[in-house]
Amino acid sequence: MNMFTITPDSPWLAPLAGYSDLPFRLLSKQYGCGVGCSEMVSVKGLAFKNAGTRRLLATCPEDDPMVLQLFGAEAEYFEPVMEKLVSMGYRNFDLNAGCPVRKVLKSGSGVKLMEDLDKLVNLADIMVKKAAEHPSGGRVGVKFRLGFNKGEEVFIDLAKRLENIGVDWVTMHPRYGKQMFAGSANWTKLAELKKAVSIPVVGSGDLFTAEDGVRCIEETGINAIMFARGALYDPSIFARYVALRQGKELPVRDGEFLAGIVREHIRLTRLYEGDGRSFRKIRSIIPRYAKGLRGIRVLRASLLECENWEDLENAASVIADMEQASNISDKPEVDEICQ
Repeated sequence: MNMFTITPDSPWLAPLAGYSDLPFRLLSKQYGCGVGCSEMVSVKGLAFKNAGTRRLLATCPEDDPMVLQLFGAEAEYFEPVMEKLVSMGYRNFDLNAGCPVRKVLKSGSGVKLMEDLDKLVNLADIMVKKAAEHPSGGRVGVKFRLGFNKGEEVFIDLAKRLENIGVDWVTMHPRYGKQMFAGSANWTKLAELKKAVSIPVVGSGDLFTAEDGVRCIEETGINAIMFARGALYDPSIFARYVALRQGKELPVRDGEFLAGIVREHIRLTRLYEGDGRSFRKIRSIIPRYAKGLRGIRVLRASLLECENWEDLENAASVIADMEQASNISDKPEVDEICQ
């Protein structure tokens, strides 16, 4: 896997649990994504060779550069797992210290780590040292929030400590852990973080449109932005963001354009996974891409009747002829997607 440069014109795909799989990363890369993060992978699950966990490791040359995101809280599992991953060729890693979902918090992982910075930094230190054993050198980032409890900001102290142990970049979603996705992301904190450390800062949070991404970079001065929920509704958000940055014309987001995205996502899912599980998954995802078009209820019903890949492609093809509906919000619905 190759090294990559962290720049404003190379937007990232966030590590979205249940969504940032190999087909979606490849789809995003085709539409301008510079760096794709994997779904978060349990270190403990890898240690015990859990079959479901290993599925999350799927990659291919076209997926490069990919950042493999790990989560966990028990240091004894990190060293052997990192050794194994490096021996398998993985080179770019990220520690999840930002996921606020209850199931992750119960294990002491995700943003819960921000209540014990010594533990968090120790886990990152293990990752840094083991990643360095890659023949071409490895890189490690850490994704976190402002702090766990509202008003308790530890992000600058944490970032400085991470920089001191050799972490290559930090990513911050500027909300508190207890906030989940309520309220608004405080982008001014991203600007504070950027001034506090010399390593690259990647920003996440409330980047629902390409315009949001451009504004975030301009207002904060951070090194790059990471699209999460915005990409789930429009995988071309990366290309739109880059086009806006470069003053180029944006492609029209009409039914024909969206149908092309859907066709490619179906093709990639069928090619790289192709099982019943992935079929049901992509079938449920397709209506999201058609959000804002007339006839989405009829489309959703027809998709649910599909029993094979050919039926799915035929049912989804009608998106090309669907027209834009009025009074549709650009902001995706907020749900519990761990990132």
